[in-house]
Amino acid sequence: PAAALDTLARSLPVSPAGSAVAIAQDRAREKAHFVQCGVPVAPHAVIETAAQLAAVPADLLPGILKTARMGYDGKGQVRVATPAELAGAWEQLGRVPCVLEKMLPLAHECSVIVARGRDGTVVHLPVQRNLHRDGILAVTEVYEGNLPPAQTSQALAAAKSVADGLNYVGVLCVEFFVLQEGTLVVNEIAPRPHNSGHYSQNACDVSQFELQVRCMTGLPLVQPRLHSPAIMLNLLGDLWFTGDQPVAPTPPAWDAVLALPGCHLHLYGKVEAKRGRKMGHLNITGTTPEAVRTTALQAAALLGIAPF
Repeated sequence: PAAALDTLARSLPVSPAGSAVAIAQDRAREKAHFVQCGVPVAPHAVIETAAQLAAVPADLLPGILKTARMGYDGKGQVRVATPAELAGAWEQLGRVPCVLEKMLPLAHECSVIVARGRDGTVVHLPVQRNLHRDGILAVTEVYEGNLPPAQTSQALAAAKSVADGLNYVGVLCVEFFVLQEGTLVVNEIAPRPHNSGHYSQNACDVSQFELQVRCMTGLPLVQPRLHSPAIMLNLLGDLWFTGDQPVAPTPPAWDAVLALPGCHLHLYGKVEAKRGRKMGHLNITGTTPEAVRTTALQAAALLGIAPF
């Protein structure tokens, strides 16, 4: 909780600050911050009252109604196409403060991990191309040329602006939608190391976790270098179950996966596997993007992950 961070900050250094986390935890405040920083966002409206609901412009539909707080991994979101559906969705969500975002024609999604020190120094990991399934990150691909240079430059500039505007200290993930026309809009931020940056453990000379430690302790921030193309597969608890029948969870065949070249398994030590629960991730590295993709698809087949 942001309030807990504020309390801790009275007696010791806290990174990131409670004020930054509070903005990241509230979609309405988050959107306002993006606008203030001059970065592009999807057309949207804040809905906190019945009057605001009635005043929603027709051109925001179809859209996605999202709770302003406590929404993650696709939770607290309802797609709506008409004013009646919008009203029903707001009732369904308990009439809590929400943000309605216009649905845009998306080509794909991407994200940037930036690290900002107390002196304002900012470094970044390469721009990550992401695939989400059911609102949860499934695959991250990182290699030279994974996005056009213009999109990469726009994403990096926007992420730096967001971090500077927060006077942020620590590792920050900024997530983007890439529209079919090629432009980017900022989706949301995560004030912490992020799933889409996990590949950096095995593909970069400085990982996102080391960057967080350096930010917190005041150590110098060096620009990370990508030494290998990489793909990260998110490992959900679903992989411990086969079919739809209620059966006891069975660990996947890790030995077969680890027999593949360049596969690095990271499990989180969670005692119980549950469907939709993040249990770990698999980083695949190699000499070329094509070789990494071939191995990643083999690993996905062994694990029961749909191809991409």
